[in-house]
Amino acid sequence: MEALKQRVYEIMEVAGPDDRGSRAFDIFLITLISLNAVALIVGTVEEVNRLSPLAFNAFEVVSVATFTVEYALRVWCCTLDSRYSRPVRGRLRFMVSFVAIVDLLAILPFYLVLTPLLGLYDLDLRILRAVRLLARVARLGRYSSGVRTLLRVIEDKRSELVTVVLLLLVLLVMASSLMFFAEKEAQPDKFANIPQAMWWSIITLTTVGYGDVFPITVGGRIVAGVIAIVGIGLFALPAGILGSGFLEEIQRRTSAIRVCPHCGEEIHE
Repeated sequence: MEALKQRVYEIMEVAGPDDRGSRAFDIFLITLISLNAVALIVGTVEEVNRLSPLAFNAFEVVSVATFTVEYALRVWCCTLDSRYSRPVRGRLRFMVSFVAIVDLLAILPFYLVLTPLLGLYDLDLRILRAVRLLARVARLGRYSSGVRTLLRVIEDKRSELVTVVLLLLVLLVMASSLMFFAEKEAQPDKFANIPQAMWWSIITLTTVGYGDVFPITVGGRIVAGVIAIVGIGLFALPAGILGSGFLEEIQRRTSAIRVCPHCGEEIHE
């Protein structure tokens, strides 16, 4: 049994690039997730869905059954990872990890609808379908080196990104407050209070500018101009942080690669 668990773990998690079983498993899951995303998107078109609703339903059942077995196997063999080595606590810790939660969200809505006690038979399932779609597309990140690199960069730069988010929140509150006091007399319907003024602040800071709310007083326009300029610079900070993180990750990978001086091939230890 332990040998079987080890082999399942290698196929699903840590097998090397020469493991054909692991590669076939990855290709199968990538294909199935992609087809699920296409089916969920196309299934929202009523004309297409009416052509063969049974086919869509059957494909959904088969997909959920496959993802359920995969999720159960991952929970079963996760104890081979040193982070989740304890039989009970380790599995619980794995189940609350980001990857496991995404896997669970991909199948949970299906079972929620089938649960009689929840009474979701007549519920509009578009929200649950959206959850399934997002979860299944997010699962593709597990098999994409680019997405994994992005997640590592975000993890490495999380303190800088949190600082930028806090600055944005402070700027949002300041901009909303200043605009409220500048425009409340001239436009009491659009700037009735600070929370209502936050809509203007958000679309201005993000440089979207829908044009449905805008200042008409001199003070309000001055505040708007300053906030718009500051917003452009502040929103460029996350891009710079992530860009530098990517460069550091690429340099780290490059320095870690060893090349044989005789044949020129990479040395794998």
